[in-house]
Amino acid sequence: MNRVYNFSAGPAVLPEEVLKQCAEEMMDYQGSGMSVMEMSHRGKVYDAIIKEAEKDLRELMGIPEDYAVLFLQGGASTQFAMIPMNLMKNRKAAYIVTGQWAKKAAAEASKYGEAVVVASSADKTFSYIPDCSDLDIPEDADYVYICENNTIYGTEFKELPNTKGHILVSDISSCFLSRPMDVTKYGLLYGGVQKNVGPAGVTIVIIRKDLIREDVLEGTPTMLTYKTHADAGSLYNTPPCWNIYVCGLVFKWLKKQGGLEVMAKKNQEKAKILYDFLDQSKLFKGTVEPKDRSLMNVPFVTGNDELDKQFVKEAEAEGLVSLKGHRSVGGMRASIYNAMPKEGVEKLVAFMKKFEEAHAEEANNA
Repeated sequence: MNRVYNFSAGPAVLPEEVLKQCAEEMMDYQGSGMSVMEMSHRGKVYDAIIKEAEKDLRELMGIPEDYAVLFLQGGASTQFAMIPMNLMKNRKAAYIVTGQWAKKAAAEASKYGEAVVVASSADKTFSYIPDCSDLDIPEDADYVYICENNTIYGTEFKELPNTKGHILVSDISSCFLSRPMDVTKYGLLYGGVQKNVGPAGVTIVIIRKDLIREDVLEGTPTMLTYKTHADAGSLYNTPPCWNIYVCGLVFKWLKKQGGLEVMAKKNQEKAKILYDFLDQSKLFKGTVEPKDRSLMNVPFVTGNDELDKQFVKEAEAEGLVSLKGHRSVGGMRASIYNAMPKEGVEKLVAFMKKFEEAHAEEANNA
């Protein structure tokens, strides 16, 4: 078996241990005589799978009982509409725009009310997180929205914004389960799982129960109200059964590693290896202000488009794949999620050193 080091931003690398268990249980899940892909979501076997997945997630994140955990479909992008439909009572919300996804979320919310952009880092291609300690948040704003880790631009909130008493809503797709989080600081947090938690097809929403109400915006479809899914235990309609099962295996794997405190240390260690190299490199440069660097997504460039393309091509030949940066930033991006082993980052840095030595002339001219 020839496994590569996969630096994709999502769908992304999964723990090998989890993939092996999926393979072992593919044809016969724990003596049931069938695959999880085939079983009824209403049956006892699957009911135990989804309930245990929720229990393990609650333990990992310390989710209090007054918060509901919902396993939904439609990707994080569906939440861009679902959030205002359910929470925008005053038809006004504050958005902090630190990247493409927050920008799209604000644009979607503006279809339902006023999406007031109270801070933005668009002026410097989203390469930093703006100061959010004293924002001009409208008194009647229903919530303050952030994207906590920006996959494309490689920035991350190190401190949560001062919401001045307003509900905080956060897209945590890229930093999901990468470190401990105080869930009680949020009214709602959510993420697509395909980056750090499981296979594409599941969106997990963690929402304070008092925010799950019937008085949603008029015309909101039944499938887009949180109450529909909370009342049905995420089984209102057929959920993505297999994908939730895999997420459950990842939760078990994380608990076995020692939980989120241990994962945070491992992620800091991995990121430091790469950032330390970038900071002393003559050829490669990070694109983010150091204080706002993400532990999960690391964009970097040489400053020469042709050289960037050559690097991506040669890296792939070395088994270092999916390093091409997003088109809006260019260059390269290494996503180093929980399941990326330290050895993968070390191999990437070793290759970067070798590439830099081979292109010493370009490095000196950079």
